[in-house]
Amino acid sequence: MRFHEMGLNASKMMDIKKLRKSQRGFTLVELLIAVALTTLITAALTGAIFQVFTLHARTTNRMTAVRQVQQAGFWVCPDIMSAQNVTPGANNGFPLTLNWTIDGASYAVVYSLEGSGSLRALQRKYYVNSTLTSTTLVAEYILHTDTRIAPTTSCSYSSCPVYNLTVTAKVGDETETRVYQAQPRPGT
Repeated sequence: MRFHEMGLNASKMMDIKKLRKSQRGFTLVELLIAVALTTLITAALTGAIFQVFTLHARTTNRMTAVRQVQQAGFWVCPDIMSAQNVTPGANNGFPLTLNWTIDGASYAVVYSLEGSGSLRALQRKYYVNSTLTSTTLVAEYILHTDTRIAPTTSCSYSSCPVYNLTVTAKVGDETETRVYQAQPRPGT
């Protein structure tokens, strides 16, 4: 078939050839380089995002553990300082019973580690004249094997020792331990 039979003249054929030459696509090497660069950038971004989320989780767990041991010290130490009688239990000092009397009324606080497994909750029960008036969840995630209350040997009063409260909280892989000291007031 000839050009004029197809309805194409020579100038139109030249335009088609020029069009084909200007519409060249990407070479295989260019495509492979583009795919490789895209893969590297995606891997770097994914790694960075993963690290941000991991760091955030670790920081959150650490701050939760710190807050739990602070809560334990915040509650237990003032109660020990108010107490005239401190009676540690047989299990690392828990349940811990604190008693005092003011103006004829008797007060008692009992701290216990509740739950099963290695992590427990520190609970506070408050009694007035032997009547339970409140129960408070003081702290969670308490590692009961590393939490204890025990008297020390030094005290400014001969009848009352200073008590060391060691509290350990574990949240995820993060652990926090604090040691608090409190001295009960002398009995009357």
